[in-house]
Amino acid sequence: MAIFDYGSGNLRSALRAFETTGQQVVVTSDIQTLKSAQGLVIPGVGAFSACVTSLLKFKASEIIQYRVDKQLPIFGICVGMQILFSDSQEGTPADKKAGIGIWPNRVVKLSNPILPHMGWNTVSAGSNSVLFNGLDQEQFYFVHSYAVVESAGKIASWSDYDQKFLAAVEDGAVVATQFHPEKSGKAGLKLISNWVASL
Repeated sequence: MAIFDYGSGNLRSALRAFETTGQQVVVTSDIQTLKSAQGLVIPGVGAFSACVTSLLKFKASEIIQYRVDKQLPIFGICVGMQILFSDSQEGTPADKKAGIGIWPNRVVKLSNPILPHMGWNTVSAGSNSVLFNGLDQEQFYFVHSYAVVESAGKIASWSDYDQKFLAAVEDGAVVATQFHPEKSGKAGLKLISNWVASL
């Protein structure tokens, strides 16, 4: 399993969390490793445009499209989820960058005046969710000001912060969470374990 190291910050918590599954996990920017790994984790912190810019330096579009075409598992986390959509409202016009575009939705600013949405919130699992098997209505840890507010993918799971927003997407080999499972205690580790068990 590979965690995509594209300069998005400290990846140690993600590495430790995924290692609890017993899988061999590497943090890497090597293109062939990222293409061929059993599972690819795309973390993300910070601004949408900055993450996209960094990802593109490491040929992320090529890597992700290759894995989508081959139905090889991908797990996007936080901004790593957002960049899989078409674009984002975040930033100035000069900062705008297109997302990878697996899903056509736009990432928008949350309507709650108290931002960022930081802390624990309940997630309502989508029907037949694999990620949330045994985890419906559990709490997970969020840190974000932007989110997708329309359904996407085959299975959508939701949270609420003055408005309903997409907490997770499951769409064939591609899954993503707006929250940080690696910072979500036992529930987060269970969700990661569910994903690994599905590989």
